[in-house]
Amino acid sequence: MPDHVARKKEKMTRQQVGLLFRLAFWSSAIAILVLSLVPISTSLPSTGWDKTNHLLAYAVLGFLGHCAYPGRTVVVLAALLTYGGFIEVLQSFTPDRFAEWGDLLADGIGLLLGELLARLSWRRPPERV
Repeated sequence: MPDHVARKKEKMTRQQVGLLFRLAFWSSAIAILVLSLVPISTSLPSTGWDKTNHLLAYAVLGFLGHCAYPGRTVVVLAALLTYGGFIEVLQSFTPDRFAEWGDLLADGIGLLLGELLARLSWRRPPERV
């Protein structure tokens, strides 16, 4: 098999990369839901401050959402902020968690940071002429 054919087979297609990003996105969204609803007494990963936990989690979701669904920024970010609000409502029904507007604000800031990081990291180099 010629070298250029072997190299072409090694590269992932755009569809495969998109599928990996969507898998990472949905896995992260589910993990965040679970981590947000389990009892606090459980040993959970943490940054040490609740608001930075929210900021980091939603920055990851914002980044992955940008990569998983390119060109749908407004819809993805709005849906993720709604998702964060939904989780806050669900937390109000748990015995040891409660909803906070500050958490939703941290979610929104995290989403914007994730989107910014995605835009900065996915810039394509100028094409050679």
